Amino acid sequence: MDRDEVVATLEQIAPPSLAEEYDNGRIGLVVEGSREVRKVSCALDVTADVVDQAIASGSEMLVVHHTPIWTPVTMVRGELAALLSAVLGADLNIYVLHSNFDRAPGGVNDTLADLLGMTDRKPLQIGLTGACELNLEAIRTIIRCPLRVWGRVEEIHSLAVVGGSGFDPALISEAAVRGVDAFLSADMKHSVARALPVPCIEATHYALESPGMAALAKRLNCTFLDDPPVVMWVP
Repeated sequence: MDRDEVVATLEQIAPPSLAEEYDNGRIGLVVEGSREVRKVSCALDVTADVVDQAIASGSEMLVVHHTPIWTPVTMVRGELAALLSAVLGADLNIYVLHSNFDRAPGGVNDTLADLLGMTDRKPLQIGLTGACELNLEAIRTIIRCPLRVWGRVEEIHSLAVVGGSGFDPALISEAAVRGVDAFLSADMKHSVARALPVPCIEATHYALESPGMAALAKRLNCTFLDDPPVVMWVP
């Protein structure tokens, strides 16, 4: 299949117009490789292990959620040089769906809500709220990740979810106005945690977003390359 056909399919799934302004120049085909794409792999991040797996599998395109080049590059050295050398040497395309896939139907947040059995969903600026009757232990089991809870969570009947780094005060306030019992996201900052209008449940970034990419791989009938970070929780 021609690369442009694959790109057109991905743009139908997650239209670039849905992306946040900060993603300008950071989504889409960020690394151009082979024109012919016979095999595609999906992953959350472009790590060295993921690139090695994609190349070993014979993939001509790697579809990810996080771009490998977030800030402007003035020097290609060290880990970035090694990573790009492997990618370019294998003629591997890298395509990024970020905030556009967070918002897209069937994307990161919809997949997370599906896993948690959420109903009566309503969109936030990014993320969503909905009815949820799970306790903390059930949520932990489903997303397969230890949880850190900020505030006191009693019973949960309504939940807000934002995949990735979603502990933004404006988002939390928006969800609180809707009367949610808790807000699930990742990467809490101390300053935000000290002024919460609603209890917050903190998981890892990977646990909340990788299911969306795994679902995308299934949708595309391709391989999901699972590469979670090593996290040790010391009681």
